Amino acid sequence: MKSFKLKEKWYICLTGALLALQAAVFLVFRGESYPQVHDNLDLFMAHYEMLKKWSLWFAHGVDAPILHGVSRDLFGSEFNLYNFFYIILPGIWAYLAGYAAKIAVGIISFSLLAKDIYKEKAEKYTPIITVISVAYSFIPVFPTYGIAFTSVPLIVLFLRRLYFAKTLKEKIPYYIGVFLYPLLSYFSYHGFFILGYMVIAVIILWIRDKKFPGSTFTSVIILSLGYIVFEYRLFGAMLFNNDTVTIRTTMDHGSITFTQAIATAFAEFVNASFHSEDSHTYVILGVVLVAILIINASYIIKKEGKKILSDPINLVMLWIIFNVLIFGLYQYEPFRHLFETLIPPLTGFEFARTAYFNTFLWYAELLLVCVRMYDSKKTYLKLCANIIVTLAILAVMFVPQVYNDFYYTCYNQAYKIIKNKETSTVNYNEFYSTALFQKIIDDIDYSGEWSAAYGLHPAVLNYNGIATVDGYLGMYSQEYKEKWTKVIEPALEGSPSLKSYFEGWGARVSLYSGSDENTYAPLRVMELEDNRLVVNIDELRSLDCKYIFSRILFTNSDELGLTLTGTYTDESSPYTIYVYSL
Repeated sequence: MKSFKLKEKWYICLTGALLALQAAVFLVFRGESYPQVHDNLDLFMAHYEMLKKWSLWFAHGVDAPILHGVSRDLFGSEFNLYNFFYIILPGIWAYLAGYAAKIAVGIISFSLLAKDIYKEKAEKYTPIITVISVAYSFIPVFPTYGIAFTSVPLIVLFLRRLYFAKTLKEKIPYYIGVFLYPLLSYFSYHGFFILGYMVIAVIILWIRDKKFPGSTFTSVIILSLGYIVFEYRLFGAMLFNNDTVTIRTTMDHGSITFTQAIATAFAEFVNASFHSEDSHTYVILGVVLVAILIINASYIIKKEGKKILSDPINLVMLWIIFNVLIFGLYQYEPFRHLFETLIPPLTGFEFARTAYFNTFLWYAELLLVCVRMYDSKKTYLKLCANIIVTLAILAVMFVPQVYNDFYYTCYNQAYKIIKNKETSTVNYNEFYSTALFQKIIDDIDYSGEWSAAYGLHPAVLNYNGIATVDGYLGMYSQEYKEKWTKVIEPALEGSPSLKSYFEGWGARVSLYSGSDENTYAPLRVMELEDNRLVVNIDELRSLDCKYIFSRILFTNSDELGLTLTGTYTDESSPYTIYVYSL
């Protein structure tokens, strides 16, 4: 009897074991975990720790100590669940809490939506709903906005409940939910597009039902107000700071041909890119496409072609295709300029982020297909569905992708044990090296002087409470970019790829190599062929820069008039830091 029950509850054993394994790995290694550095540790984690160290989370009308002083309002809102962890917890624990919250929100939101859709039938589908919900919660997307990704089913649930509610009393809790939803979301990544989809839904429902969908329209207004309230800093910077020209207006978003744009869309369809990698390529893609072929062929054979247009699996696939087409076409200049002409304030806005919603839609497709298999009279298809969802959850957890922190932590720790040596990459603690920088700060009696980094990300300095004239920020004044261009102009002359990178984008404000080498790669050992600092030192001094924290011992320090203040190491850090004063 017991073995029968265990067999019956296989999905609980599977998901429970995988969740426990993830928890065990991160609780054991904690700061020795290996999160992705690029667009992660070198960005928001450092910003949030900077805000905490300088007591800026709730401050107004002040500048943050980065890029020689930019408005605090350009950083995250204090009214956001993920950011709240950084307000109350130490760095690594805030990161892990955000990781856990992404998983919890994903499981709850996906499973609640599935149960709302299938209602009394949901119990029958419990195994696949459970496994797919957990798989969806594991998707290795951009960590800072992981909760925003996995909470998408929740806003769909609220809108469904409002649509079917009969009385105002029934609707009020869900209107409140819609208003509070931005606490989990982020306007620039998801909110703008959610509102756009809702407006389209209003039009479609109005035509289909021949009745104005008042609750959906009201939800558009309420959700908009929620984003404005909880992300008031972002809206203030966007709407009430129009006199400042930012780098968003001069960023090069690419210029490809129409054919290349379609090819880009196809590539995104097959394999989601970078911030939104969701592991759908390995199992879900093939299963869904095969299912669509079989289902539609069946309609044609049975002469029920009209059902093709209303089948949920086909409708969701059309939405996926629409999203990737926008992703590809956004890089086609005439298409992008059309948006910018129609809505000038959105010049530089990343409309390609429609593809971010496919992370949810692919898992929704998987559920729709597996439910169809569960409903089939062919009993073996239920077993096939169970195998498919099992493979899907194993793929999302164990296939290496950009932000799969679990995989890379396991890989690097196993490598160290098996090879009995360190890997080339650094873990969380090593990247920020707080003990080493505290030693430096104490020794040089640092008291807020402007500084710069070389051979490491400026984020390391930001995290350790050091004010920087460099840094990584996606929106700051074009004037400062032009000022920094003068600082690094000598280096750019010998670095064509870095010149194109900085001038075409500009978010990474750093001291660059004069020989086209990457000087901020987060490697355990930094080996450069050119150990000069190639810079307009007078322009750097004009920014009040007093210190340069470098992993490189400069061969031309005397020529630049730099004084080596000290050389610092710490057993907890892979870095040797040379501190130069200007």
